[in-house]
Amino acid sequence: MPGGRLTQQERQQIALGLADGLAYAEIARRLDRPTSTITREVMRNGGPTAYRADLAHRATERRTHRRRQAAPQGSEAPPQPHGRDAETVRDYEETLTTVLMQAGTPKMMARVLCCLYTTDAGSLTTSELVQRLRVSPASISKAITYLESQGLVRRERDERRRERYVVDDDVWYQSMMASARGTAQLGEIARQGVGVLGAGTPAATRLENIARFVDFVSESIARSAEQAREILHTKPEVTSGGTVKPNSDRG
Repeated sequence: MPGGRLTQQERQQIALGLADGLAYAEIARRLDRPTSTITREVMRNGGPTAYRADLAHRATERRTHRRRQAAPQGSEAPPQPHGRDAETVRDYEETLTTVLMQAGTPKMMARVLCCLYTTDAGSLTTSELVQRLRVSPASISKAITYLESQGLVRRERDERRRERYVVDDDVWYQSMMASARGTAQLGEIARQGVGVLGAGTPAATRLENIARFVDFVSESIARSAEQAREILHTKPEVTSGGTVKPNSDRG
């Protein structure tokens, strides 16, 4: 299986494959590349409906040029833990950031969230984020404020009294519950419109359908979040002797 960066000809084959409705795995098979390579390439260059081979190739060249300019003279990237390949990790981080942005997260907030997701500790300080992203502390502060308002990160103090920003299983639970509450509020407002516009009128019927739909969705989100928290993220119990044992109680 070939390694190295995708060529312009390979990108053209990707574009043709997408136009023909081929799955990423099939495109990868035809190019003798890993499926993950094709997925990253497409998602960080506009997604399957907006991918353009020439634009993707130029964007990759610009990213490579920026990396060379940003790297200190005569220095190498710090080694990755667990034997990870630094270039592969960097490519994945770009892909994840792009997907978060396509889902509606602003760019800087997506970059910060990506850093938190891909660090083993699941938490970073402002100075660590500044070092990793090479941006100002003010940019980090603004991003964290936004992410916290969305329930996507939380703050805590470490043993040195430094403020750390954390992503963990409970943060995702709280984020899903916040989403459910926001969706439920939309349903409440839509239902208020039924009385304002007159029950039985076309506009009121439309709002009533909206309310019923979002009620169902919000209840489903909350129920699924509760089930996922109970089943998927069960934490170990500590016995009276201080040993840890799995918690097999699934409710």
